[in-house]
Amino acid sequence: MRKLIKWIFLMTLLLITTVVTVACSNSSNQSQVTTKEGARMVPTLFFHGYGSSTNAENQMANAAVKAGASKTIIKAIVDKDGKVTLKGVIPASEKHPIVEVGYENNRNPNYHQDGQWAKNVIVKLQKVYHIKKFNMVGHSMGNMAIIYYMLDNHNDHNLPKLQKQVDIAGHYNGILGMNDKPNQMQLDANGKPTKMDQDYRQLTALRKTKAYQSVKVLNIYGNKNDGTNSDGRVSNASSKSLKYLIGNQVTSYREKKIIGKNAQHSKLHENKQVDRLLIHFIWNR
Repeated sequence: MRKLIKWIFLMTLLLITTVVTVACSNSSNQSQVTTKEGARMVPTLFFHGYGSSTNAENQMANAAVKAGASKTIIKAIVDKDGKVTLKGVIPASEKHPIVEVGYENNRNPNYHQDGQWAKNVIVKLQKVYHIKKFNMVGHSMGNMAIIYYMLDNHNDHNLPKLQKQVDIAGHYNGILGMNDKPNQMQLDANGKPTKMDQDYRQLTALRKTKAYQSVKVLNIYGNKNDGTNSDGRVSNASSKSLKYLIGNQVTSYREKKIIGKNAQHSKLHENKQVDRLLIHFIWNR
């Protein structure tokens, strides 16, 4: 009986020691990055679209690694309560890590909340890796998470600073089949839509801020070349309406139209031409 008790005690002690060792190891791995090293690090965050996941970001992220732009890809998973879990570790030597952001609630039409979740990811990276700067890449609804983050946090000077932003298939002023129709939306000479939906009207508040001051933006949109002037889901006018919201603030603003069957909305994040454009724009490769 004494031997059994002793054996149970030893096994329990061993288990506790193992758990503590693993926990300390993980903590040590994440705290290897000093404040000075973190200041040199510029992560690029990818945000997926409605009903999607980090799987939609793999093509672009892996293409960047293959091009030599980065050596590290980690994931930031945001649960339904907005809590962020980082999966993977960024080495202290990595200056250009990639962070694939995944929302567990991937069908949330509350863009302010989507933007808050984006902030939670950025704050988590700031706390763990001491980052001062970052880039953002969005596809479809991911762009709304990005721009609402910028709208709601432009006065928070304690946050890291956005350097470059790539928008892919952004639906800033409507979605076909919901509140837009092919060739219905018109933009004036300044890029302002003749009709605005509720979300776009909210976003016009950006024009009175300095949220995008010193930011470089690349706006990529698809045209299936089928007469609809759209990617099949979002009109080109809706995507291009981004310019009116931020065009007067940014350091640079560029639009790029992708044409053909691979310019379809959901194919854009798998499009090699898109890969090349964002790799050159963000990492100069």
